[in-house]
Amino acid sequence: MAPFINIVAMLWSLVIINSVCSPRVIINALSLNHYEKTCPSVEDVVAKVVKDAISKDRTVPAAVLRLHFHDCFIRGCDGSVLLESRGGNNAERDGPPNISLHAFYVIEGAKKAVEDVCPGIVSCADILALAARDAVSGGPYWDVPKGRKNGRTSKASETTQLLAPTFNISQLQKSFSQRGLSMDDLVALSGGHTLGFSHCSSFQNRINNFNSTHEVDPSIHPSFAASLKSICPSKNKAKNAGTSMDPFSSTSFDNTYYKSILQKKTLFSSDQALLTTPKTKKLVEKFASSEKAFHTTFANSMIKMSNINGGHEIRKGCRFIN
Repeated sequence: MAPFINIVAMLWSLVIINSVCSPRVIINALSLNHYEKTCPSVEDVVAKVVKDAISKDRTVPAAVLRLHFHDCFIRGCDGSVLLESRGGNNAERDGPPNISLHAFYVIEGAKKAVEDVCPGIVSCADILALAARDAVSGGPYWDVPKGRKNGRTSKASETTQLLAPTFNISQLQKSFSQRGLSMDDLVALSGGHTLGFSHCSSFQNRINNFNSTHEVDPSIHPSFAASLKSICPSKNKAKNAGTSMDPFSSTSFDNTYYKSILQKKTLFSSDQALLTTPKTKKLVEKFASSEKAFHTTFANSMIKMSNINGGHEIRKGCRFIN
């Protein structure tokens, strides 16, 4: 049975944290009962929309979870990734790392459903945070603190701040620490790679012309590298090709991702980088041996990450500012 994470004292006061895009980000006060009187049915409404979407499209869980990650890592969890480009401004969703994001329609549908029962009350950022929790079907369940506001700024140029699949452990640690997240959070949240699909371009660096000495990254198991080469034979032919992030269990939110790391059978350099420090390696081994430990830590890390918020408004719709 998936662990239930009950965070009782999650009412945040005004806090200042470090951020890549802004050295001073105000975190709005969040609480578990934020909509208790104004929109008590919000969680049920969002959960139904997400469940219906998953029943029609099995890519929704990974897509919604990725939307939430990419939103939170730029300007905090303010729904800015949901904004469309307008006028002369290119929004985050049109930045190079976000071109493959999808399932925006799920959040739009949830927002419409919520507006039908509680107009002008619930932010798109809260809806996305709830949808990300509900999308982790078969994984852990956690109470989502609520009260986020939506941001009014979304710039494609800022997507360079997102994690890259080529990152080494130092780059990963720096990115997480700048957002108030620990090494434990880094290893646990990387477990989101147990879901989803990756294009060859994200791991091509490991299987073709790795460096002047090796054609293939020596940290990849030879047989796994061979299978990836068969899927992505060359840069010219691999534009639309790819494979599951977790080739051994691509639709279950389980701990096989960590077992794959230990077997040297993961896609990204950033995945394998988790074995390059004693602390992160120990956590990989812990999560590989205990799915319960992974689920519990993942849930706590999701709560911690999603508390980063510096928005200013409740949007009428998620695609444009008011």
